[in-house]
Amino acid sequence: MEEKAVKKPIAILLCLMLCLAVTAYAQEAAKPQAPPPPPPTVTTVLHSQLGNIDKDLVSLVEAMPEDKFDFAPTSGEFKGVRTFGQMVKHVASVNFLLASVLLGEKSPVTLEQATNGPDNLKTKAEIVKFLKDSYAACHKAMDTVNNSNVVEQIPNAFNPKGKMTRLGAANIITWHGFDHYGQLVVYLRMNGLVPPASRQG
Repeated sequence: MEEKAVKKPIAILLCLMLCLAVTAYAQEAAKPQAPPPPPPTVTTVLHSQLGNIDKDLVSLVEAMPEDKFDFAPTSGEFKGVRTFGQMVKHVASVNFLLASVLLGEKSPVTLEQATNGPDNLKTKAEIVKFLKDSYAACHKAMDTVNNSNVVEQIPNAFNPKGKMTRLGAANIITWHGFDHYGQLVVYLRMNGLVPPASRQG
């Protein structure tokens, strides 16, 4: 008799817990669910890759003190290499050249200027703005590349007589930036600085 008396409250408690769990599940299921993210496209993938190099490279350049923008390594085989500032201007110039052919617009820099960047840009503020403006143009240019036109032929940014595909031009923007990012990391570390993207915490 006592055993039955003990089992009865336990059974009631289990029923109550089950009811509460079912109610909670029903309430959760009734909540409006966020729509699934749209499937990736060529455009969104390119924007994502560009966003990574844009963020990492700009923050790296901003971390270098202005008096080090003329720095170039001298210890080892570095004869004739670009200074820190020249390399940043070079990346930005190539960005502008490629963005311009994607957008069908005239580039603000010439192919000749792209080697070391425009000579008139001297200060850190001018160079950082030039770089940021180039990435703004690149983000705009990525909107012109989509699933249906990736292999469309456009003027070659580096050879007026040649052609390149839209996807080819867009890809160069990303890998070229990362190529020089690696070099600029070395310049920064040689001056006792850690790139922002590599800092812990």
